Amino acid sequence: MKIPLFKIYWDEEDIKLTSEAIRKGAYWAAGPNIVAFEKTISKYIGAKYCLAFNSGTSALHAILLAYDIGPGDEVIVPSFTFIATANAPLFVGAKPIFADIEEETYGLGPEDVERKITSKTKAILPIHYGGIPCCARELREIADAHGLILIEDAAEAFGASIGEKKVGTFGHSAMFSFCQNKIITTGEGGAIVTDSEEIYEKLKLIRSQGRLETADYFASAEYMDYVTLGYNFRLSDISAALGIAQLNKVDKIIEMRRRNAEYMSQRLSTIAAITPPEVPEEYFHVYQMYAIRVKGDKDSRDGLMSYLGSKGIMTKVNFYPVHLTKFYRERLGHRAGELPITERVSGQEVTLPMYPTLTGDEIGYIAKEIGSFFTRG
Repeated sequence: MKIPLFKIYWDEEDIKLTSEAIRKGAYWAAGPNIVAFEKTISKYIGAKYCLAFNSGTSALHAILLAYDIGPGDEVIVPSFTFIATANAPLFVGAKPIFADIEEETYGLGPEDVERKITSKTKAILPIHYGGIPCCARELREIADAHGLILIEDAAEAFGASIGEKKVGTFGHSAMFSFCQNKIITTGEGGAIVTDSEEIYEKLKLIRSQGRLETADYFASAEYMDYVTLGYNFRLSDISAALGIAQLNKVDKIIEMRRRNAEYMSQRLSTIAAITPPEVPEEYFHVYQMYAIRVKGDKDSRDGLMSYLGSKGIMTKVNFYPVHLTKFYRERLGHRAGELPITERVSGQEVTLPMYPTLTGDEIGYIAKEIGSFFTRG
């Protein structure tokens, strides 16, 4: 493709800090960079505690375990998401209950969430789609009113905010992803932030084999007991070094993304056949993805994607409804028509290239070709 969907933003500091971590010849698994990375995230987000994980999916698995969610429990999730959000309740034996989205931010719709609450509901697990906050304040009010846990899947929204409050601080806990296409990246990686010391201590055990670590396991002869069932969900110190370098420029990365997204929206605003992203007042969008909606049916959207591909412009659908995947249709019996907004939006949405180093000429080319598709004779 002439223009890919994303490019990783990196500089010499990324190489420098990861090289220094390697050259130590030690602490490649556990080490001081992990602690520094976690402290920096906590400060940036505004949460008391942070624990790094080897992926956002591992982090989601761990946080559900930490809240003792399990068999017999229900967790309300969106279907308009990456499949890990819905899979996480199944990891712990709970049942994902799909609620529909609202059409402004494409996050969980508070009204449908209310309708889906039962005596078995234990948590609400919304996502912040593509870098825009969901209706997090309203969902927290619903969670508090019903005595439920709100866990934010903020995989795509590091640095996003509503007013002065950053995404990740609306829920009781939140997950961030550092996969390669996210705002900042460690290649693969994730984190949980929380203000609960109890949850933080549980997560430490879950992340590292259930081991009660009173010292560095790899540099101590001390016996450390195994007090619960745990997993190997650790992020490496080398990856954390890369994370620190990425965090040092996160505001610059976000500024570049927002500038490019603003220019993209300007160029697309005259094309009547599409709707560029619309951001509610007070919402700070970090544009991990730049998604438009094609006015019309799925065939029109698919035709646009095929045309742009022929012009060297990569596009993608984020996301196809999870409840209509083969697994969820067969496992839980879901069928088309259950979530009308999700299904309609998914048939119209298309993600365009968006990354910090996207040039004005490239944005102009993308906009021109979109316009050409809709004005062809």
